Amino acid sequence: MILIADSSALIALAVVDKLDILEALFGEVYVPRAVYDEVSQQSKGESEKLALYCKDKVLDITSEVNLNISLGIGESEAIILYKEKSADFLLCDDKKAKKFAQTFGVNVIGSLGILLKAKENKLILEISPLIEKLRVSQ
Repeated sequence: MILIADSSALIALAVVDKLDILEALFGEVYVPRAVYDEVSQQSKGESEKLALYCKDKVLDITSEVNLNISLGIGESEAIILYKEKSADFLLCDDKKAKKFAQTFGVNVIGSLGILLKAKENKLILEISPLIEKLRVSQ
């Protein structure tokens, strides 16, 4: 399976130290260049961890189209890359981007959905402490 990741959910999974479960659940994980640029900025929390995790997963989109001016460039590129790669899931936590993507038939999963899937697959034992860690970090 192929998963395309957006920054918001990647950051959430980095905060709880669970980026590694993405490959275990999906096999192939990719991020568009704009998402990589966003999460690897030195001023962002978890930037070093995310830059290291994402460096071999970056793909450039072939389209120059920004899907929706109300979405960020990372979200737009993630949706476009999802379509270009015929991906199985888009990892995204942004409400507006999720809704927009779903109108184009994109299968969207958020960071909490990833944690639930990981628990179902016995990759993690408990979700509650991770959710609490996310809540405290915001």
